[in-house]
Amino acid sequence: MFTNTPFESIAKTMKENAEKFNPAASQEAFKPVMEQLKAWGDLAQKQAQGAQAAVAETVESFKSIKEPQAAFEAMKASAENGIAMATQNLKDVTALGVAQFHSSVDAFQKAHPAPEAFATVGKGLKDAASKVEETLESALKNGAAAVKKARAS
Repeated sequence: MFTNTPFESIAKTMKENAEKFNPAASQEAFKPVMEQLKAWGDLAQKQAQGAQAAVAETVESFKSIKEPQAAFEAMKASAENGIAMATQNLKDVTALGVAQFHSSVDAFQKAHPAPEAFATVGKGLKDAASKVEETLESALKNGAAAVKKARAS
């Protein structure tokens, strides 16, 4: 009777394929992943620097305040700046995510055994991701308009 544990099966597969392993090809295949991680790191650094600058600006503006109304106006300006920054950060994150999703779909289609058969599915996936981005953009605009209207009341 044949018995084979999952570990034995994995070990056998690894042993049979060890000579096929190509470190240079693996490194090349991993390059897009590293580029995507770098893009996220760069975006996070840019957003952190923007937040740090906004906090420093707010602290500086409070140093010269003498009366309560000026403090209220400074807090209001800081809050508005924070909302604008958060909105822009969300747009930037979404744009990067959608762009990377599109490039991943393109890479998958290129590597697919029948790229022309996958083309319609790939287009549908990319269109859906773009629609998500457009919907978010619309929601942010509507939210900003509602806040502006509420402040005017």
